[in-house]
Amino acid sequence: MTTAQSSIDVNVPLSTAYNQWTQFETFPHFMSGVESVTQIDDSRTHWVTKIAGVEREYDAEITDQVVDDHIAWHSIGELKQGGRVEFKSAGPEVTTVTLTLDWDPEGFVESTGAALQVDDAMVNGDLKNFKKYIEDKGVEDGAWRGDIRGGETDPQI
Repeated sequence: MTTAQSSIDVNVPLSTAYNQWTQFETFPHFMSGVESVTQIDDSRTHWVTKIAGVEREYDAEITDQVVDDHIAWHSIGELKQGGRVEFKSAGPEVTTVTLTLDWDPEGFVESTGAALQVDDAMVNGDLKNFKKYIEDKGVEDGAWRGDIRGGETDPQI
């Protein structure tokens, strides 16, 4: 399993950063290689990606989500990947966002990218893009404020 992790401070309140991240369908605006994300239900999404010429289409399930704290997920099916994004207040108008991705590289291109730590650079770049996206807007596109624990969904809004 390969892991990439990066953190960044974004100049918006914690709830704004968290709320924006719950809007999965906006990910193509700031995540390289993400062609589309479709929200299936409160805890499942459908992804279409194209990274380094490798196309993937898969579903992912949110396994653990706590409002204004973190979101964790894993892919469903043969593709082995998952991750966690954490949000920590660094002041009234600053939030530290930490993104961790885990996956099993498949094939030469993905294995070479992992060995050269291209994936770490991509995660760092995606966080920089998220920072620019949310700071330029200043407000979130929407929000889903609920908890998911062990497959049980508790929407708060």
